[in-house]
Amino acid sequence: MAGRFEFLEHTADAYIAAYGKSLAEAFENAALAMFETMAYTERVKDLEEESVEVEGDDEEALLYSWLEELLLKFEIEGKLYSRFKVDEIRTSPEGYVLEARIWGEPYDRERHGSKTDVKAVTYHRMEILRNDMVTVKYILDI
Repeated sequence: MAGRFEFLEHTADAYIAAYGKSLAEAFENAALAMFETMAYTERVKDLEEESVEVEGDDEEALLYSWLEELLLKFEIEGKLYSRFKVDEIRTSPEGYVLEARIWGEPYDRERHGSKTDVKAVTYHRMEILRNDMVTVKYILDI
């Protein structure tokens, strides 16, 4: 996973920087990093494909909505995901819309392992930076 994301120093929570050549790719890697926080994503098979659509007032709100939706799928449906494809990020009269496809399977603690419980996605220290690459930073409450 080198070059896709990294865990940054933080005293109590998981502070993550995810990278991409585009905003869409950075969001994909942000999702992968969140699930890697919880389990071993290389053990997750892409058996089921699902569509996801989320909205946000701005890009940070869109990142929050994206990660929160995926975390809710884990909490409510008991599924882990390891592959993400953001098909489109577009503006709308209300802000931004993200459409994506995600792949995964039901969580199996024995096969997927258990690393850290993620309680919530937060806005604290959330940033979207653009240079040669796009970097999204966010904190997960663990």
